[in-house]
Amino acid sequence: MKINFTKMHGLGNDFVVIDAINQQIQLTTEQIQFLADRHFGVGCDQLLLVEKPISDNAEFKYRIFNADGSEVSQCGNGARCFARFVRDQGLSNKEEIVVDTDARQLILRLVAGDLVAVEMGIPVFEPSLIPLNASEESTLYKVNLAEGDVEFAAVSMGNPHAVIRVDNVVMAPVSSVGAALECHQLFPARANIGFMQIIDRRQIKLRVYERGAAETLACGSGACAAVVAGIEQGLLDQEVRVELPGGELVISWIGRGYPVLMTGAAKTVFEGQIKL
Repeated sequence: MKINFTKMHGLGNDFVVIDAINQQIQLTTEQIQFLADRHFGVGCDQLLLVEKPISDNAEFKYRIFNADGSEVSQCGNGARCFARFVRDQGLSNKEEIVVDTDARQLILRLVAGDLVAVEMGIPVFEPSLIPLNASEESTLYKVNLAEGDVEFAAVSMGNPHAVIRVDNVVMAPVSSVGAALECHQLFPARANIGFMQIIDRRQIKLRVYERGAAETLACGSGACAAVVAGIEQGLLDQEVRVELPGGELVISWIGRGYPVLMTGAAKTVFEGQIKL
C-alpha cells in the first residue's frame, strides 16, 4: 500500500497529515508507529487523518493518533495544520471550516499568512467528564508522587489536562513528574501535563508532557488548558501570550460557558509518498 502524505508542524509540534477521503486508508497500530518513527519512518509527534464528516454541517472529520498508535480526541496544533492542509490541497476554499472530532466540533479560521485561529470549544471542569478521579470539583487538586506533593489544576479541552504552576519552566521536572502524572490512577484516560510559569497577567511560559508522545515542542490544547487554569485562579487576563519551546500562541477566553480561541502558525514542511 502506497500512501501520499504531507509533513507539517505547528510551532515544532510535527505531524504526518493524510488525506483519507481520496485515498483508501486503513492503518494498524504498528503502521502508525512506523510512520511516526524518526529513524525508520517519516517521523512525527502525531498522525492526522482527514476524513469525510459525520455531521451535516461539517466539511470533514479530524482524527488524531499519537506516535504510540493510540487515538485521541483533540490536538490544537494539529487542528491548525489540518486547516492549512485542506486549503492547500484544494479540499476546501472556505475561510471558516467546521470539523467533526470524536470530542466535539471545531471551527477553524484561516487568518493572514500562516496564521490559523481555532475555536477550541468550551472547557470542562466536572471531574467525571475530564475524566479525573475526584469526588468534587476544585480549583486545585493535590497528589503525592515520588517527587513529593504536587498541586495541579485539571480541565478538559476535549482531552484531559493537568496544569502545574512552577517558578521556572526551564528547571521544571517535566520528564519525571510528567511521566508519573500522565498515567496516574487519578486520570483513567491518562492526561497531558502542563508546567506553567507566569511572567505577568498577559504572558506565560509553558512546557507540556503529552500523553502518548512525551514532551513536545508545543501543545495547542495544553496552552488553552494552562490559560484557562490561570484565569480560573485569578492569575491571568482574558488574552494571554503563551511562549512554548517551539514558538508562541495567543489564547483568549472570556470565562465559563464560552469557547477558548487559539491563534498560531501552521506550516508545511514537505510532501511525499511512502510504501507500507
